[in-house]
Amino acid sequence: MKPELQLLFEARGVLDASIVVGETPAGLKRVVPILGGEFAGPRIRGTIVAGGADWQYVRADEVTVVEARYLLRTDDDVLIEVHNRGIRHGPPEVMRRLADGENVDPGEYYFRATPVLTAPSGKYEWLNRSLFVCSGARYATAITLWVYQIL
Repeated sequence: MKPELQLLFEARGVLDASIVVGETPAGLKRVVPILGGEFAGPRIRGTIVAGGADWQYVRADEVTVVEARYLLRTDDDVLIEVHNRGIRHGPPEVMRRLADGENVDPGEYYFRATPVLTAPSGKYEWLNRSLFVCSGARYATAITLWVYQIL
């Protein structure tokens, strides 16, 4: 049976400036602090809690590997942990424009990830029993993610 995707939510995060760690054996390492934001979908909505971060490294083949950890706070005050791993890449000119802080159409580059959502017992525990994928758009001081439940 072929899986289907159903929109879980759209998230809009506010980001601080990247902190460059430096060159490592894995590539150029940097950390992007998450300052907050909001998310909304048909079954769940709320805010992104400040204090998370996206740990990134740029591989030798110019692919950026992302690994973000942060919390969502639903509008009924439930905390949900997100651990999101993925990759972002595109033509060199497009990635340069993105790095320069330009608003680049997300259709010009590839940005996909596989978030794992962990919820406490109760209303949202169904999140613990599903898999999710997302696509993203990166802006100078923000990010938008479209998170889909795999049915």
